[in-house]
Order: sequence, then structure tokens, then C-alpha cells
Amino acid sequence: MNIILMGPPGAGKGTQADKLVNKFGLTQISTGDLFRKALSEQTKYGVIAKYFMQFGHLVPDDYTIEMVREYLKENTFENGFILDGFPRTIVQARELESIEKEFDFTIDAIINLDIPQDKLVKRLSGRRTCKECGATFHVEFNPPKVEGVCDKCGGELYQREDESEEAVTIRLDTYNKQTKPLIDYYTMKGTIININGDQPMEDVFKSIEKSLEGK
Repeated sequence: MNIILMGPPGAGKGTQADKLVNKFGLTQISTGDLFRKALSEQTKYGVIAKYFMQFGHLVPDDYTIEMVREYLKENTFENGFILDGFPRTIVQARELESIEKEFDFTIDAIINLDIPQDKLVKRLSGRRTCKECGATFHVEFNPPKVEGVCDKCGGELYQREDESEEAVTIRLDTYNKQTKPLIDYYTMKGTIININGDQPMEDVFKSIEKSLEGK
């Protein structure tokens, strides 16, 4: 089963992706994680992404598409995968359709987590990420047991540059301009599944599970 997981920054895509991985044995493919890994390793994608990500902008389509294509080509997915953060534009969506034919796979479900924008800044600006293992917490909704310390590995928690209040505002503005039209694109194709993301995490996941019955 191959899934596209959509939604604005702060909608909880990462949390729901983790639950889908544990439930169905899927592989999560997060473009954000791929770019951050490339950044830490100083690959060509990392150098390109650094400028855009630090200001909360999307990496240009051509580079994102090329990176995802290479990852899909170089890896196998026994139980399927979750695309988290790709596609983000109509250009990327159309190119993904070409990649599906190229690598002979299909997308079984397109899930969109819908949440009011006025709640997103609060969610994002309170997020903290572990420097060591990448686990995420929230100062209000999912605090660590010890402030500033990761529950999973004991690493230091920090606020990412793209999750400062200023960067969050830019990210949401970028999302509204570039990514929301993609929802309209999939809506017109009749392939999108809208899930209410403004509810407890477990209830969101139950809604997703129900929508995937028979997939």
C-alpha cells in the first residue's frame, strides 16, 4: 500500500506517519528528513536546500523531484511507503504520475489532514526536535519528561530554524500559495480523502484507518 500524506505544516503528518508505519509496516519517505540528512552530509541537495529551508521556503520543484526519484530508484519497499511532504505542488504531482509509470507502482490513497490555520502557528512554534535521533516533542501538547531532554535517547532538544514564529508564518503563507492548489487538483480528480486533523491524535488515526479499509 502506497500513500500520499498531505496537510499544512503542524497538521501532525509526522505523528500519523509513525502510526501508519507501526500499523502497516510502511516506509516513511519524508522530503524534509531527506533534505535535512543531505544538509548534515553536505551533499548537493543539502547545499541547495540550506538557503531555502532556513527561511521557511520550499525547495524548488526540480531539485525535490530529482531527490525523490533517486530515493525511489535506490530503495525497495516490501510493504509500501508513505510520501510525507511530496508532492507539494501541482508540478510535483504531475511528475509523480510519471514516476509511478517509470517504476511501476501506484498510489493507493491520498490523505489530507485538514486543520484551521489559526491553530497551526501555536502547534509549530512549540515543537522541539532532538539533535541526536530526530524525535519531536511539543512544549504544551507532547512535552518531554525532562525539559529540554529527549525521552528516547537523552539528546538535547532544540527549536528548528524553520519553526521560529517568523519562519512558521512564512511557511504557512508559502503553503497557502503553492500547496493548497494541489488539494484542489486531487479533489477534481476525485482521489483525495479529507481527514479532520483538529482532534486528538488517536482519533485522527482511527479516521485514517477507516478511510484505508479495502485499500
